[in-house]
Amino acid sequence: MPRGIAIPQLRQHLFSAAETVVLREGPAKLSGRAVTVEAGVATGIIYTHFADFDGFLAAYAVDRSFTIAAAPAFAERLGTGKVAANLADGLAAVPGPALTALARLLATRPELTARVEEVLGAGGSGIDALERAAAEYLAAEQVAGRLGAAAEPGALALAAVSVLHRLVLAGATDLDRLRSAVAALIAGAAGRTAPR
Repeated sequence: MPRGIAIPQLRQHLFSAAETVVLREGPAKLSGRAVTVEAGVATGIIYTHFADFDGFLAAYAVDRSFTIAAAPAFAERLGTGKVAANLADGLAAVPGPALTALARLLATRPELTARVEEVLGAGGSGIDALERAAAEYLAAEQVAGRLGAAAEPGALALAAVSVLHRLVLAGATDLDRLRSAVAALIAGAAGRTAPR
């Protein structure tokens, strides 16, 4: 890219480039140079906007954790439709590439989790944020009487998010498996057989 040309939303452009590198080559190949080459920008641009590469990675992890936690829009689903469908559709709204890249990055750089939690609070990083959002949704549905009193929202959220995580990491794009698994989890919590 020629020098002196403004790039709209440079941070997001760099974050997308980092995500591409992680998805294509793995987190071990992630470096400032790899990101800037992928982004098509000057090599030192990261250091113009971030204190160091770790600061860039922490900002990326915060941004993607926030995006992942906000994607399901569970609050909008509360009290409408079927609980299992709401949970599955909310989880299906999570951007798969962001979830995959962030999960891989946090697995190889666990110190980033603490930096994300400094900004977003305990349990605010990546998959933890998604699990917490799902558990809060299920607990609210339980209070509303739409999920049985014996159900454990935290356990159901962990199981449902684990299914999503497994499918995303395996590269599965067919979300029917997610919907089927979530329906079975919710039906099991209510002591019934999942619809087929």
